[in-house]
Amino acid sequence: MVSAKKFLWRHPSGRIYVRIKGKLHRIKASEGTPDFDREYWDILTGRRIQIKTSWRTLIGDYMTSDRWLRLKPRTRADYDRVMTYLIEKIGDRDVKALTRADVISAQKANAHRTRFANYIPQMLVILCEHAIDLGWLVNNPAKGVRALKTPDERKREHLPWPDWAVEKFRNEAGALPLLIFEIGVGSVQRPGDWVGFRWGDYDGDSLTLRQNKTDKPLVLPCTDHLKVSLDRAKAALGAVPIAARPILITREGNPISYRYMADLMLKERKRLGLEAYDLHALRYRGVQELAWHGCDDDEIAAYSGHATKEMIAKYAGEARQIMRARQAREKRQ
Repeated sequence: MVSAKKFLWRHPSGRIYVRIKGKLHRIKASEGTPDFDREYWDILTGRRIQIKTSWRTLIGDYMTSDRWLRLKPRTRADYDRVMTYLIEKIGDRDVKALTRADVISAQKANAHRTRFANYIPQMLVILCEHAIDLGWLVNNPAKGVRALKTPDERKREHLPWPDWAVEKFRNEAGALPLLIFEIGVGSVQRPGDWVGFRWGDYDGDSLTLRQNKTDKPLVLPCTDHLKVSLDRAKAALGAVPIAARPILITREGNPISYRYMADLMLKERKRLGLEAYDLHALRYRGVQELAWHGCDDDEIAAYSGHATKEMIAKYAGEARQIMRARQAREKRQ
């Protein structure tokens, strides 16, 4: 037992706790230090003193820095979720107290959602680098934490939309979901880019954009289906739209977010029995259509903006195999 202060209890492992009304509250600071005394009285009195070098303060400062301001909107959205989690869990704790074991523990606690779990050490590395710039840390304890692997049973391939599913969606989907669908297939871009299209990006024949992920500028000649959908949406506005106005808007005329679009499309796919085919797979469908029409990898990359040809080879390869097998069947017969 520890007798220097009342209510203290030492675990056989050496960890020290304050026992209040049957509950144990751990003191993390070393015994005999001012930090130990501060933690003891904070626990005993219920006070929580705001630490000047807290995670809440660090995150607030980081979000005013060029590190944050130069991020792409989609990256900011991903980081936002992690920073909200960190503020809830450790917002008032001292940045200087972070250990590698703490980082791994937080990652493991979220192992059931692998992508989010792996964002935690990634975000902590960035925040600790910012803390080093502020003089709060000397080393980065979050660096070098290995990413978790997604279990095989949770891995799910994006299934390219088959012809029958494309036809069903075009025949039965609502106006806004159909416009989103045609933008996805016709532009061959990532879903995160679809919500960024403005009417000023459409000249009646092509769409222009700068990709969020790669910052690559592209000019995309529209398919006939996409032109019809865009022209119909433009006519429904009743006047020539302002160039800066988003193409994808709600019924009230507000810009739609990525989350709004994803939820809307999931609801529509469920209604039509097409839940297996997701938003990202529309990009793959576009790649396949280009391959079916004889485009080589360079021509497909000019449309899709892929930085490498690995994914092009995967989805175009499947399309080419189907096309060649059908040609072989004709010869065989």
